[in-house]
Amino acid sequence: MKYGILIVSHSPKIAAGVKDLISQAAPDLSITTAGGTDEGEIGSSLEKIQQAVDNNEGSEILAFYDLGSSKMNLEMLLEMTDRKIHKYDVALVEGAYTAATLAQVDSPLDVIESNLKQLIIK
Repeated sequence: MKYGILIVSHSPKIAAGVKDLISQAAPDLSITTAGGTDEGEIGSSLEKIQQAVDNNEGSEILAFYDLGSSKMNLEMLLEMTDRKIHKYDVALVEGAYTAATLAQVDSPLDVIESNLKQLIIK
């Protein structure tokens, strides 16, 4: 499988909800989540992100996040892993959905990224 999707959220429920939503449009993709802290609270966990990356079956991972410490932990993981991970600074739900639907039909990365540009959050 070419691409997998990684959802990183401060909320376990948001991460699970985004996965549920995009799984309907992209049933063949590996979609893993890292939601909340290790204690199940609102926040971010480097360990959960690492586990989600380890469990993702995509040869490359398209990663989406919601807020500051999710981004920070994801960036820390990028420095620690050999996996090919593309991090996108886009609206979480819309970005993950757009990427997943395009990856489902084997779109090239440049097409996926071109479609994500309109969703960039600055």
